[in-house]
Amino acid sequence: MEVNCEGCAGCCIDWRPLDPDGADHERRGPRRPLDDVYNLVPLTRDDARSFLERGLADAMTPRLWETDAGVEIDGVTLAAIDGQPAFFLGLRKPPKPVGPFDRSPSWLPTCAFLDPVTLQCRIHDSEVYPEECAEYPGHNLALEMETECERVERRFGGDRLLDDEVPESLSGLLLGPQAIGQKVFTHPRPDRLDGVVERVREDRLTDADRAEFVAAAVSASPGTTRHNEEAFERAYDRTLETSSWVGEAIEEWESRAGDAEPDPTTAERVEGDRNAPPTPGWDDA
Repeated sequence: MEVNCEGCAGCCIDWRPLDPDGADHERRGPRRPLDDVYNLVPLTRDDARSFLERGLADAMTPRLWETDAGVEIDGVTLAAIDGQPAFFLGLRKPPKPVGPFDRSPSWLPTCAFLDPVTLQCRIHDSEVYPEECAEYPGHNLALEMETECERVERRFGGDRLLDDEVPESLSGLLLGPQAIGQKVFTHPRPDRLDGVVERVREDRLTDADRAEFVAAAVSASPGTTRHNEEAFERAYDRTLETSSWVGEAIEEWESRAGDAEPDPTTAERVEGDRNAPPTPGWDDA
């Protein structure tokens, strides 16, 4: 599959502020995300375990959905499976100074692993590179759904999707029951989420809140809503102990956003000085 990503990163950035009239394809239908994150990449159970094992658990965040029937917590009816709140795990999107599509730099929600200077992923082709990212936009093409490449083309011009053939090596889509415990997770203890759901809606999750969902995903049994209790507690404690360059950089980006001129080169200090992996630049890509 061939795509033109240089100067784009549309699937890694919330570019809605650059196009206020653009449609929000993630907020249609009967189940609406509680968060306002754009293009949250759903991580698999293996992805979550890989991030945890490599000390990057603080890069992950949950997505829950409001629906008409499910489990009620903090006055919100959540989508649930077997009485357990259902959720995705994705990558956090702190505000960063980025200038996609030849626009002047501005503060936009951006994937925690995207370098604001090169607009390249710091973990591309690494052992922790998420499966969905590696295969994008293959699953969209397989489902005959619009890709982010096409949305960018329509809104900002240029050629981004250069090949629309579905890759033969594409992994399974994990739809329906087969997704449970593999990409759609459940939290086994709804009582532990009192207050957490409200903080999801208000975009003020704590490290302990996020640890609940990382632990639930890592301890999940594929194809079921069962969890290994010992694995849950180990993962919870390990996630709380995590302090990586990602989490530290996110804290600084959040404190700087809006109060400083959006200069992508500040990433050299905010991320680079914390030993974030470098990107090759487009001449060597």
